[in-house]
Amino acid sequence: MSKIFLKTAALAAVVGAVAFGSVSDAQAQGKVKWKMQAAFASTLAHLGPAGQRIADYVTTMSNGKFTLKFFEPGALIPPLECFDAVSKGSVESCYTTAGYHTGKYPGLAFMTAVPFGPGLGEFLGWQWHGGGLEIADKIYSKHGLKSIPCGAIGPETSGWFKKPVESLESLRGLKMRFFGLGAKVMTKIGVSTQLLAGADIYPALERGVIDATEFSMPNMDISLGFYQIAKNNYYPGWHQQISIGELLTNKEKHDALHESYKSMLDVGCKANMITEYAETEALNFGAMQKMKSEYGVTNHRWTDEQLAVFEKAWNEVVAEESAKDATFKEFADSFYAFRKGYAIWGEAQALKSTYLK
Repeated sequence: MSKIFLKTAALAAVVGAVAFGSVSDAQAQGKVKWKMQAAFASTLAHLGPAGQRIADYVTTMSNGKFTLKFFEPGALIPPLECFDAVSKGSVESCYTTAGYHTGKYPGLAFMTAVPFGPGLGEFLGWQWHGGGLEIADKIYSKHGLKSIPCGAIGPETSGWFKKPVESLESLRGLKMRFFGLGAKVMTKIGVSTQLLAGADIYPALERGVIDATEFSMPNMDISLGFYQIAKNNYYPGWHQQISIGELLTNKEKHDALHESYKSMLDVGCKANMITEYAETEALNFGAMQKMKSEYGVTNHRWTDEQLAVFEKAWNEVVAEESAKDATFKEFADSFYAFRKGYAIWGEAQALKSTYLK
């Protein structure tokens, strides 16, 4: 499936090159300068450079006529307040994730990551062609927003703990930073969860405000130093097998752009997704080994029985949230209907390699 996705992505990149042909038309419209508040620091592996990369892509494609000025987290607004700031026009755009807007619309988490979700090809198939974007657009449009999928990273780990987790019962009462829909699962099994921006996690862990955390993947988490406090890292990242980022823009500002500039944002974001995803898949196994050999981290895997408990809790979350939130139900129904249909194709293509055994 990964090979199929990359081949498709390569074709999209070729088609995207057509955008260059209309730059001269756009140039007649004069220069456009946007501020882009990032939710992730430029120094943070993968997520940080991705924000600057999309800004560079647009500048290059427009020959400097359309620029997105990258601002570090907190430089203009707090990282978790992009939704309101962009809606009001305080900034034209944010490089962020839909999962940061779940306090307003829990269902928007489906546009970032879904517990026990699919690989990237299937996930984008649903978002782009299976109805996901249409549902999200209805929400964003009500608030004067336009969201463009603009980043992708591979699987994450599911938690840093100071002590080995002897049983899931031992997690009850634990204070833990957790993201997205997975936080609802952890809450269900007795964990006290809160959402913190990346830069706020280490000091909270150090001061004991939280007892444990998840954030991302080995190559990213190393730079945040969690291993200095918590030496036990758990796999797999059942809550985020794939994570999608977004360029959140003010809809009025976006709609006023020349069509060429709109295409540059779209094509640049797609190119960014391919580059970022491939990078995370290429670098994380080395980082995982480094954490073990150089920093004394013990990499643990949840047992099949423990994963079954997480999945059961997730299924309960879906049912409960769907019963009380019509928008969440719309996302969930669309997502799982697509997955059911996709299984016809996915299972027909499944291979079991013996090469690495």
